[in-house]
Amino acid sequence: MATAGNGTAAAAVAVAAACPKPMKATSDGAWQKENPLDYALPLAIVQICLVVVVTRGLAQLLRPLRQPRVIAEIVGGILLGPSALGRNKAFLDNVFPARSLTVLDTLANFGLLFFLFLVGLELDLRSLRRTGRSALAIAAAGISLPFVLGIGTSVVLRSTVNPGVRSGPFLVFMGVSLSITAFPVLARILAELKLLTTDLGRMAMSAAAVNDVAAWILLALAIALSGSGSPLVTLWVLLSATAFVVGAALLVRPTLAYIARRSPVGEPIKESFICATLVIVLASSFITDAIGIHALFGAFVIGILVPKDGSLANVLIEKLEDLISSILLPLYFVSSGLKTDVTTISGARSWGLLVLVIVNACLGKILGTIIVSILVRVPFREAIALGFLMNTKGLVELIVLNIGLDRKVLNQECFSILVLMALFTTFITTPIVTIVYKPARRSAPYDHRTIPDSANFDLRILACFHTSRSIPTLINLIESSRGTRRRLTVYAMHLMELSERSSAISMVHKARRNGLPFWRRSDAAAGDDYVVVAFETYRRLSRVTIRPMTAISDLQNIHEDIIASAQQKRAALIILPFHKFRRGDSGDLESLGSSHRHVNQRVLRSAPCSVALLVDRGLGGGGLMISSSDISYSMAVLFFGGPDDREALQYGSRLAEHPGIQMVVLRFLIADAADSFDADDEAALERFKSKSGGKYDEVVVSGERLPEDVTAAVKATGSINLFLVGRRARTAAIVEREEFPELGPVGSYLVSPEFSAASVLIIQRYDMKAEPAETPIVEEGTEAQIYDVPDTPLAEVRIPEVSGRQHKLDVA
Repeated sequence: MATAGNGTAAAAVAVAAACPKPMKATSDGAWQKENPLDYALPLAIVQICLVVVVTRGLAQLLRPLRQPRVIAEIVGGILLGPSALGRNKAFLDNVFPARSLTVLDTLANFGLLFFLFLVGLELDLRSLRRTGRSALAIAAAGISLPFVLGIGTSVVLRSTVNPGVRSGPFLVFMGVSLSITAFPVLARILAELKLLTTDLGRMAMSAAAVNDVAAWILLALAIALSGSGSPLVTLWVLLSATAFVVGAALLVRPTLAYIARRSPVGEPIKESFICATLVIVLASSFITDAIGIHALFGAFVIGILVPKDGSLANVLIEKLEDLISSILLPLYFVSSGLKTDVTTISGARSWGLLVLVIVNACLGKILGTIIVSILVRVPFREAIALGFLMNTKGLVELIVLNIGLDRKVLNQECFSILVLMALFTTFITTPIVTIVYKPARRSAPYDHRTIPDSANFDLRILACFHTSRSIPTLINLIESSRGTRRRLTVYAMHLMELSERSSAISMVHKARRNGLPFWRRSDAAAGDDYVVVAFETYRRLSRVTIRPMTAISDLQNIHEDIIASAQQKRAALIILPFHKFRRGDSGDLESLGSSHRHVNQRVLRSAPCSVALLVDRGLGGGGLMISSSDISYSMAVLFFGGPDDREALQYGSRLAEHPGIQMVVLRFLIADAADSFDADDEAALERFKSKSGGKYDEVVVSGERLPEDVTAAVKATGSINLFLVGRRARTAAIVEREEFPELGPVGSYLVSPEFSAASVLIIQRYDMKAEPAETPIVEEGTEAQIYDVPDTPLAEVRIPEVSGRQHKLDVA
């Protein structure tokens, strides 16, 4: 009996060791001598925080390479797994113990489920029906040829690293993994490269959408085939999946359409509608999981069925994307990384198979896309770029591989090989497309690149701003710039950083056309943008032609949008916001960050016209927008001499025409300077004195006491609301150290706390001599040149004859 009892106890110990007890949810605390990492909730919190820190840190490191965040998340998952940090047994047992993986996988799949719902929300079936034959042909080639090569690759892998697996499911899984295109990742790359709204981007997105739908259908087939092995069971799974899709289209879609109709644009959506939609997503996921084709399919199908008209889809994206994409979805990459052991790829055979898989993946996708693109008359360079873009992998690839691993279709080594293939093909996309495809753009030349002196010329201003707090000051400055019976056209450009949110892609679609920001008429943007509403209201109350636009780009290259738009709109002046803004009523300046400062510096170096930097301290009413009849403030132009000072004087003369503005010009003469002014300076000052009603004073200052003399002269003028100065004034430094060289010596002096109540406009005049010789820039292999023309006030523009043809451009 004792022996039997001992045997039973030993068996119980063995079972307990093999099947550890489930973790309790919460601990009693460290003071009770309990380790929080032994409990599910605190351990999950540590895991989430660690994953977010590692993936976001890698994303920042890879940012100069313009890589999508999915690359950082895949690499972060691999580093936390057994390939790197997970090789440390203490780290793995404490942070990612085996008993916690069920909770981790559940949270990861929950996030993945709703992420696929978001992907479905972004996919509009109507766009698939509008897909042209060219995009359909490219999508078909991008699926069929890689699938065929995947079948060949599966034969090699099955006979080497993955023996014993059933050939049917393995064949389909390999075909799908090589032929898939990651639709969300492709959209992100195109947005980063500013190609999303170009012809190339639209064709790539259309082909990728078709590819995405086809890949999910093939994946459903692969999952069905990987079941019990009975053909009858596989048939029932496929029939049940088809019945689910048909039933959802007939029963669920009308319900979602009813919710969308009851959710008008501009009105808050009822909480009950949001709740009902999310419950439908979960219920559908349960049904598809019960069918045997994975819970993700249900969420994806419901996302597709949600009506894209109205505000329902956008509100669902806004409410879900931050929590899902930032917190829960990275867990899926770690879950995949814990299953990826790069050390299993050892020896010449394994590395040779990795090269074979990469070559076949690239050869099938890229070569197939290029051949068909050329057949449908896509230019050669665009065809190459399209081939690499369609070879983008990402999250959907990991989903396929994880399902294959879970269903024993893939083993550990095969899984690791395919993960590295997905990582490599996605990593090379952005740099190769950047090298191969550089869209050429030739703007129609124009003459008035500086502020015009005559009232016969239209002044065009591109006014940029980062946040809504700048709108009142900007509108007050625009109102002051109207002058007397002068024509003024203003393009107000909202500068927005391209975020990682899913909604950023739809915003890019709305804000860009042919790769550039464009003006949407008020009826097309009614009610969905407070910036548009603010400027449209001002336009109706004034005589200024004002057209709001939005530039959504990475801050590293958003200056390209500013420069290209100024060229396209034939702007004479670009107004840029200083990277510091006033905080509250204290007058102290708070920085938006060095990236915003670098934007201004890049524009100053390459602008096609004059540039003004606006240091906003609440011009004209302490930051409150006021009517034109109430504008009343004092302005001073500090004139030391030089082209920039003459441009500041010219703009100041125009502002001084407003009856509510009092202007004074302080001409500084340096006593010990041999020759302070040239003929151009004298002529500019004489024109001002003869035409303007502003006050003019000459101040003699000493070169040795320059800061003290300038300060005394400025303070003697009384309270000033706005200073206008030249950036490259002919004067020595007024402050000991110029903290902001882009402001110049006088501007750096005026942003000091001593003048905390006054706004400053620092102007740099366009230098025609510094411009490189203009040469036609034509994309090699294209059949026509691309011309950019302003969208106001011309009705149409005729471009000189090119290659024997006359091009007529539509103007917005």
